[in-house]
Amino acid sequence: MNAMHEYDPDTTTQDGHWLTRQNVVAGVLIVVTAGVFLLCYAMLRPFLSAFAWALALAVMAHPIHHWIEKRVVNANLAAGLSVIIVTAILIIPTGIVLQRLMSEAATHVELIKVSDAADKWRETLESSSIGQDVLWLDERLQLTEQLGGMRQEIAQRMTDILRESIWTIVNVLITIFSLFFMFRDRRHALHALTALSPLSRAECADVFARVGDTIYATVYGSVTMAMIQGALGGLMFWWLGLPAPVLWGVVMALLATVPNLGAFVVWAPAAVGLALQGQTQEAIILAVWGMTAIALIDNLLYPVMVGKRMQMHSAVVFFAIVGGLIVFGPAGLILGPVVFAVAEALIEIWRRRTLNGQGAECPRSPIVLAGEASQPAKQLVS
Repeated sequence: MNAMHEYDPDTTTQDGHWLTRQNVVAGVLIVVTAGVFLLCYAMLRPFLSAFAWALALAVMAHPIHHWIEKRVVNANLAAGLSVIIVTAILIIPTGIVLQRLMSEAATHVELIKVSDAADKWRETLESSSIGQDVLWLDERLQLTEQLGGMRQEIAQRMTDILRESIWTIVNVLITIFSLFFMFRDRRHALHALTALSPLSRAECADVFARVGDTIYATVYGSVTMAMIQGALGGLMFWWLGLPAPVLWGVVMALLATVPNLGAFVVWAPAAVGLALQGQTQEAIILAVWGMTAIALIDNLLYPVMVGKRMQMHSAVVFFAIVGGLIVFGPAGLILGPVVFAVAEALIEIWRRRTLNGQGAECPRSPIVLAGEASQPAKQLVS
């Protein structure tokens, strides 16, 4: 009598059947893990923008924190001092500009009563060269009544505006909170990612360095382009004789760094104001300057600047930024280029591992990324 074949549930049957206990357990574990990660992502998604900007600040301010770490032994104290310095660098100039802006507004803007707004609006239009045309439109389209309706709608939405303002403050606080732990626990986080990654230690270091360099390029590119846009806008304000050109140039530079906003928030209303005052030629000049020199330079020069630093084609950088903004919202300005940089690094890893028909299971020679990364980016992973 032949010996009975003993069934081992942890091994594949001899006929190659795939439905074994081991495969079922692995499949269930994969599904449960994926579900848990999706739930975690759903809970963290509202704070994605705060995390992205905290990561950008941590990378940009790493030289400051590295200098403090050498002189302060306590990790908590070093991270706290770094956060205070970074926060002061960001908040103090912004506060000065806002204070100056409010002072300028109080000097040059006369507050009017709502009951007299329509009459004064008509008087202003009658004194302008295009006033008769606007009044003709007002009589047929009832612009005054529509403006009144818009004012009521804005008043009704004050709750939403207040809610958005509170949420913005919360995001700023979460950014500062996250920045502290990114400073303090940077090495532990990188080591944990390296341990969980199927890549070798050298390959992980190269990918991290590429991510750091990408963030450097994105942020530096954004700041540089914002300064150029602010300078161009302020220069045109000065040439047209508009008040406080330096102040408005700084405001345009600050707004240019904010996703979904931009310098047009300043120059577009200024062009409309010039047109209503009868300065049609100046209004056209400002509008054309804003749509060409200010707006186009951001769309054309920014991908070139960032792509050169990232060693990536300008078209790829353009789609990475635009696609990132569509998928991730404001955080996409950082996350979009980072995702493309990681994808490029992984493709290079696959290419080198499978070179000359070799298998991709084990790493061969490390990819040549760390040598191309900037010195601050290489320090980030050390």
